[in-house]
Amino acid sequence: MSETLWLNHPGFARSNYPFAELLSLAHAGAARDALVACPAYAVTPMRDLPDVAARAGVARVLYKDEGGRFGLGSFKGLGGAYAVARLLAAHVRAATGEPASPADLVGGRWRALTADVTVACATDGNHGRSVAAGARRFGARCRIFLHAEVSQGREDAIAAFGADIVRVPGTYDDAVRAAALAAKREGLHLVSDTSWPGYEDVPADVMRGYGVMMLEAGEQLEVPPTHAFIQGGVGGLAAAVCAHLWEAHGPSGAIVVVVEPERADCLFQSALAGAPRPSSGDLRTIMSGLACGEVSWLAWRVLAAGAHGFMRIADIAAIEGMRTLARPGRGRPGIVAGDSATAGLAGLLIAAADAAMRAALRLDETSRVLLIGSEGATDPLLYAELVAGA
Repeated sequence: MSETLWLNHPGFARSNYPFAELLSLAHAGAARDALVACPAYAVTPMRDLPDVAARAGVARVLYKDEGGRFGLGSFKGLGGAYAVARLLAAHVRAATGEPASPADLVGGRWRALTADVTVACATDGNHGRSVAAGARRFGARCRIFLHAEVSQGREDAIAAFGADIVRVPGTYDDAVRAAALAAKREGLHLVSDTSWPGYEDVPADVMRGYGVMMLEAGEQLEVPPTHAFIQGGVGGLAAAVCAHLWEAHGPSGAIVVVVEPERADCLFQSALAGAPRPSSGDLRTIMSGLACGEVSWLAWRVLAAGAHGFMRIADIAAIEGMRTLARPGRGRPGIVAGDSATAGLAGLLIAAADAAMRAALRLDETSRVLLIGSEGATDPLLYAELVAGA
């Protein structure tokens, strides 16, 4: 439709949800049953944004605030931790023939076995922090691969959980390849949040962990949303949101719009081509958690069939979103939202202000929009710098 928005016609012609073997309400329920064994588990809040709704000319805007998740500052605390628990349970069963529940793992029953396991992943920050925390919680070792642009503050937060840190020249995708190669050579257990042909089981568990957030959201919302504007990245979060809304509310459920940085637009480019394609940009973006050059194979399957639109935004739009939320609004306190948390908000405001986009996405004064506040201030110094003067 434009350089900012691409309409995905399969999304507007959806039939019944076809991906239950990959992502389902049942999978999310199983993940929640596992994660409640963690003492730090708590439902994150759903925040009403009446000032944003008025500005966008819609009925309501609701923001699922993941900034307090597990004390890790991000929704990623769900996916990485669940995948580590599943991996270690499989390791215990293979060695002993006995099941290992998350409660058993947390309690240390199988620590003599899990202590010999090293989990590994690449990260922009949040996923690695989740995997490192899960490894410590469940009794395994951890090695995290960071690319050159990951801030020192984010590295320090991961290292605080006892993870070994490996710095990799290049981008997030270079770190993904380095982690996969090290896992193959050294017998590490790869816990990636992105997938490719031949590596799908663990990333599927990561996305199923994200489904816990959507189960909570469904219980918190008085009525289902008509729209969801969701961050891109490799696509795991967006796929989990899209899958939940599609399965729970049917083919005519919420219109899902995926929002990416304009210089890290692999999902947008894939939508244009109708097949997975790399980003057209150099991945240099303030939205560090979305600085991904290649899509997740599994996530793309869901989004190609079920998302309605793909958007690209400039960094300044995300920064303005951070500042908007930081300022107390009509009837709400200020909200701490990190640099990757406000892409969906920025996408909504851009679309709502453009008559053609507004019409194409069926936004009007009756619309109820769901946003996912995917992180808090995971790098406090950077956050303070970006919202200065808000």
